[in-house]
Amino acid sequence: MNTLKITVKDKVAFVALDRGKSNAINAEMVSELHQTMQNIETDTSIGGVILTGKEGFFSAGLDLIELYDYDDHRIKEFWNNFLSLTAQMTSFKKPLISAISGHSPAGGCVLALCADYRIMTGGRFIIGLNEVLVGLIVPESIFHLYAFWLGNARAYQFLLEGKLIQADEALQIGLINEVVQPEEILPAAERQMKKYIQLNSTIWQQSKVNLRRELLSKVNINQTETLEAMLKQWWSPSTRSILNTVIQNLKAPKLV
Repeated sequence: MNTLKITVKDKVAFVALDRGKSNAINAEMVSELHQTMQNIETDTSIGGVILTGKEGFFSAGLDLIELYDYDDHRIKEFWNNFLSLTAQMTSFKKPLISAISGHSPAGGCVLALCADYRIMTGGRFIIGLNEVLVGLIVPESIFHLYAFWLGNARAYQFLLEGKLIQADEALQIGLINEVVQPEEILPAAERQMKKYIQLNSTIWQQSKVNLRRELLSKVNINQTETLEAMLKQWWSPSTRSILNTVIQNLKAPKLV
C-alpha cells in the first residue's frame, strides 16, 4: 500500500492514512481504502477497524492540486469511486472507529462520518464540510451522512455555510464522541473498540444494519444526476477560478 499503513493487533485492524504531510485524498488512496475495507470485512480473524491519520492531520480532504489536473474521464471516475467508498464504509458491518488525529475538513470529515464512533484530538484542529466554499456541489448522500449525526436542520445550515468547527464544539453538537490529548487518541479508540468486539458479533452487526437501514438506502442511491451536476460545476469558470486560488494558497510557502 502506498497511501495506507495497516497493522493488526488483538483482532483489531489499524488503518492509518499515510500520504504526505496532510493525507490529502487522491484516486490511489480511494482505491486502496476500498480494497482494504473489503478485505477486512471478509476476514474472520479481524473484529473491527480503527481508522486514523498522523499527528496534525487525519486528512486535509481531497487533493485538489492533483484532482485539478484530472481529465474528464478521470475526474468522473474519481467522484464515482469516492461516493462508492463512502457508501461502502457506511455499510461496513464490523465496528469502525475514527481516531481523528488532527485537521479533518471536507473529504477527511466524510471518511470520519462513516464510523460508528469518533474520537478527536483537541485544540486548534478543525472538522466539518466546507465544499461550498471551494465551489463544489455537495452530493445528496453526503448530506444524509452528515445529518445522521447532526440532524437535518444543523447539517443543512452547516453545509450551506461551509462551516468548520473545533473539537470542543464538535463534541457539544454530537459530531464527535470524545476529545482527547494527542497521545491518548489510539488508546481511547482501543478502549472503545474493546467494548464493541466483546459483544456477540452477529447481534452487534445486525443491530448496526437495522439502525442504519434508512441511512444505507440514502447513501446507496443512484447519484448519476447529482454527479452530472457536480462535474458540470467542476469545469465551470467560476469553480476553476476558486480552485486555482485555493491551490495557489496551498502551494505558497508557509511562514514559520
